[in-house]
Amino acid sequence: MEPVSAAARYHDVSTTPPVLAAELAQAWADIQRHHPELPDLAAPESLIGESSSACGAELSFERLLHEAVHGIAAARGVRDTSRAGRYHNRRFLAIAEEMGLDHPEEPHPSSGFSLVTLNPEAKRRYRPTIERLQRALRAHTAATAADTKRSFRGPAARHGSSGGGVRVKAVCDCGRNVRVVPSVLAQAPIVCGGCGKPFRIPEALGAAS
Repeated sequence: MEPVSAAARYHDVSTTPPVLAAELAQAWADIQRHHPELPDLAAPESLIGESSSACGAELSFERLLHEAVHGIAAARGVRDTSRAGRYHNRRFLAIAEEMGLDHPEEPHPSSGFSLVTLNPEAKRRYRPTIERLQRALRAHTAATAADTKRSFRGPAARHGSSGGGVRVKAVCDCGRNVRVVPSVLAQAPIVCGGCGKPFRIPEALGAAS
């Protein structure tokens, strides 16, 4: 029998950001089943390629659950961070513990209680979700690791529209344009004063079609 390639082993999950984003959205929906007050994730693709030393640099289910804590805090009107969002306070920790995250140590001097980890009960509860998301992330990592500087990556990757901190062009129906960070645009529509329609990122529209 011929050896199975890595690409074949992960054939059931896409290595592209749009479908990886769908996997993230599904994992978020799994969290919502246990915590119905959690708002919808507006733009899961904004997490791909983003790095946050305060919330966790590595994209994982644990990082996603950390972000969900912020979502619950926002839904409750709780101020769970300070210092421009870096310091995670005890209100953040209280919600984190509700959702299956522990922080056994004293708060970090600069990031507070941000370094939370899944407790054993949460690991059991979300095991299928964790395993599926891990497969998707491994496939995505394998695909991006094979990329080289000689590869043609297309406008979305070149200009950072997958959700990093790079500003990209967003357009409205009348042709005006602004440059925005995709994750910021995902938080709420930015409306054109000329035509009254929201600005949209062309690359994102193409990926969704």
